[in-house]
Amino acid sequence: MLIQSLVFLLESLGQMWILAVLLRFFSQALRAPFRARAGNPLADFIIALTDWAIAPARRIFPSIFRQDTASIVVAWGATALLSLAVLSLSNKVSLASPMFWPGLLAFSFVELLRLSVYLFIGMMIVQAILSWISPYHPLQPFFGAMTRPILKPVQKLIPLIGGVDLSPLLVILLLQVLLIGPLLFLATEATRLMNWMPR
Repeated sequence: MLIQSLVFLLESLGQMWILAVLLRFFSQALRAPFRARAGNPLADFIIALTDWAIAPARRIFPSIFRQDTASIVVAWGATALLSLAVLSLSNKVSLASPMFWPGLLAFSFVELLRLSVYLFIGMMIVQAILSWISPYHPLQPFFGAMTRPILKPVQKLIPLIGGVDLSPLLVILLLQVLLIGPLLFLATEATRLMNWMPR
């Protein structure tokens, strides 16, 4: 019981921090307004929460194709450390497996993709709520910029129905399918790789 509580606490806090790093990465990748002076009050909090790890990493990992390489490397590394801690506490893998470390890197990459999907699902929900109840909220431009690249292709296929935009609902359903389909399969295969032992 104590181990389960510790795993829950570790996963919850670790994933929240990784989601903050991912939010910082995607905001730059999608050119979203990620500064408090640009109307995003979350910006200062996210930067303060993650800068202690990202700022030093930027000295080692410069931007590639104008993307924040340091943020994604930090997020992947943090996911690997979190996965290692949780799997070790849960006794779900064998550290003696010769393929444990490659498998851990593969598993943590899939986990990073999973967290990214959850992040975009959350942003879709927030953006939809803001567009309905407070279209002039200071965060509306930020969430609009973050979700527009995903919503725009779907909006071209699905017209407004009674003046209601159903594209966020469809995108959330498709992201859920991604979670329970390909990503679940890849996570299972990565776990098998970690437990692989030569005959």
